Amino acid sequence: MEITIAIGQLTPAKGRYDANLARVGELFAQIAAQQPRPDVLVLPETALSGYFLEGGVRDIARSAAQLAADLNAAYVQATGGAALLDVVIGFYETAGGRMYNSALYAELGGDSGVQIRHVHRKVFLPTYGVFDEGRFVESGRQIAAFDTRLGRAAILICEDAWHSLSGVVAALDGAEIVFVPSASPARGTRGPLPDNVAHWHDLMRRIADEHGIFAVLAQLTGFEGGKGFPGGSVIVGPHGDQRAAAPLWDEALLLATIDTADIARARADTPLLADLETMLPHLQRDLARAGTGDGNGVRGGVRGGDGVRGGDVVRGGDVVRTGDVVRTGDGVVRTGDGVVRTGGGVVRTQHAASLQMPPIDVALVRRWLVAFLRDDVTRRRGFTDVVIACSGGVDSALVAFLAAEAFGPEHVTAIRMPYRTSSHDSLDHAQLVIDALGIRSTTVDISAAVDGYASLDPAIDGRRKGNIMARTRMIVLFDMSQKLGALPIGTGNKTERLFGYFTWHADDSPPVNPIGDLFKTQVWDLARHVGVPEVIVGKPASADLIVGQTDEDDFGITYDLADQILHLLLSGYTPERIVRLGFAATDVALVRRRLETTHWKRRLPSTAMLSATAIGEFYLRPVDY
Repeated sequence: MEITIAIGQLTPAKGRYDANLARVGELFAQIAAQQPRPDVLVLPETALSGYFLEGGVRDIARSAAQLAADLNAAYVQATGGAALLDVVIGFYETAGGRMYNSALYAELGGDSGVQIRHVHRKVFLPTYGVFDEGRFVESGRQIAAFDTRLGRAAILICEDAWHSLSGVVAALDGAEIVFVPSASPARGTRGPLPDNVAHWHDLMRRIADEHGIFAVLAQLTGFEGGKGFPGGSVIVGPHGDQRAAAPLWDEALLLATIDTADIARARADTPLLADLETMLPHLQRDLARAGTGDGNGVRGGVRGGDGVRGGDVVRGGDVVRTGDVVRTGDGVVRTGDGVVRTGGGVVRTQHAASLQMPPIDVALVRRWLVAFLRDDVTRRRGFTDVVIACSGGVDSALVAFLAAEAFGPEHVTAIRMPYRTSSHDSLDHAQLVIDALGIRSTTVDISAAVDGYASLDPAIDGRRKGNIMARTRMIVLFDMSQKLGALPIGTGNKTERLFGYFTWHADDSPPVNPIGDLFKTQVWDLARHVGVPEVIVGKPASADLIVGQTDEDDFGITYDLADQILHLLLSGYTPERIVRLGFAATDVALVRRRLETTHWKRRLPSTAMLSATAIGEFYLRPVDY
C-alpha cells in the first residue's frame, strides 16, 4: 500500500491556540494542492501552543474531542472536506480533570465527519536540564498500536522515543509506522547538525531498522526564550534508510510517498522482530526479574556478606566501584580520575586534552544565531530594527556582524559611547566595524554625564566611576532604542557572565543576547569566521573603563585557561578531579571562586514569598508567553 506522508514543520505562536489553528488550516489548503495528495499530515509536539508554557499549560489545554472538532472545521473550511485526511498533532490535553502532553490521531473529512482513532499521552516526561514537564502535566501510562485506514500505527512523543523499550512495545503491538511528534530544543555545536538533531536522526534509523518499520519524526522550529527548535524532521524506511529530511531552522512542508510492502522485504532481510517475538516469553521473565531488583545494585547472586557494598558492580569476581578502584592482582586501576596505576607505575588514559571543550562548528553556530535573532527580535517581539553598543571590542563587533546578516545593515544602528579617557583604538575599531558592514551609527560622548555625577563626590574611586560609565551607556542605549523604535541587543559573552565581570543592571540589561552562551574563546573563533577584522579579534580584551585595563589582568588568568576550567566545572567535574587532570590548584580555585560568588548577578532580585501565587514561584509564565 502506498501512503503519502506530509510533515508540517512549523513555528507556533506562543500560547495562541486560535492563531495556530488558523496556521494549520493554511497547511490543509496547501496540502490539498499537492500531487499526489497526502494521506496523512504529521505535526510536531505542542504544535498549537508552543512547548515551554510552564503554568500557561492550564490556559491552553483542550480536550481531544474539542481539538478534533476544531481541526475538522478548519479542514472543511480550507478544502471542502470531501477527501479524507489523517492528521497526527501534538497538543496539551485536559482529560478527567488532569492535564497531559498528548498527541491526537484523527481522520478528517468525508461523509462520516471527524473520527478519533487514538490519543497517546506522553509516558516519559523530561524533568531535567531545561525541561520541567513533570511539574505541569501528568504521565501517560500506555504505549499501544492502533488501527487506521492506512494500516496499523503507533505514536511516541519526543522523550518516549529516547527509551528503546518504547519502540519495542510499539513494534510488538503490530505498528507498521511510528509517528514521533517532537519539540526538542537544539543542543550541542559540534556540527554540522546540532548534536541532538544528529542523535534524533540516528535514533529514528535505529527504531526503523531494528523493527522493520517506518519512523516519522516531526519537529518544531522557532525559538522560545532563547531555546531554539531546529527542525530537521525526517522520514525513515524499514531498512533504516532516510527517505526525506526537512531543513534546519525553517518552516517546511516535507512530502514523501512510502510503500508498506517494504516492511516485509526489510523483515525478511533482517528478521530481528521475529527473533524478538520468539524469545519474548523467555525474556519477559528476565524483564520481570530485572525490574524488581533488591535495590542494592548487586548482580549475579552476590550476597551482602561477600563484602560488596550497595552501588558496587561485580565483574568476574572483582569489585568495581564507580569513580573508585578496581583491584586486579597487585595492580590498582583507578576508573574515576583517568589514571591507571600498575605496580607503582602511572599511565594516563584520559588526560586533560580529551576533556576540553569540543570545538564549535562555526558555520552551524552562525546560522543558529542569525535564526535566533530573526525569530526573537522580529517574529516574537515585532521589531525590525536594533541598536548595539559598539565598543570596538570583539564581542560587540561579532554581534554587529550577526545583526547585519539577520536584519540587513540598514536596520542596525551602532552607538559609540566614549568617555574622555577611552582608548582612541576603541573608537577607531568601532568605526572599522561600522564601515565594513555599512550599518548606521551615532556617537554620544558620555563624559559630561559621568563627570557631572562624579563631581558630587570628590572621593569617588575608579571602580565606582567605571560602574557609572557602564550604567550611563545603558541609559543612552535604551534612550536611543525608544527614539529609533529599535530593540537593544546585548553583547556579553558566557565567560564574562559566569565570572560576574559586568556591571549589574547595565551590560546585562538588553533583552536579547545572541552570544551569551559562547565562551570568550568561542567568540574569537566565530568572529574570525564571520569576518570581524583581525585587528579587533587579536587585541587584548578590555572593558576600557580604566586606562590600560585588560580583562585577563583583572581576572588573574587567561581566557583560554579560564574557559577550560569553567567548561569542566559546568560539566560536573569536582575541583579535585580537575586538578588531577593537570590544572593548577590555584587556577581552579580562582575560577571556582569567581563562579560561585557571582550567582546573584545572574538572577532576578530576591523577593520575599508570602503567598501561594508568588510571581516566578507559583505564577509561572515564560518570558515570551
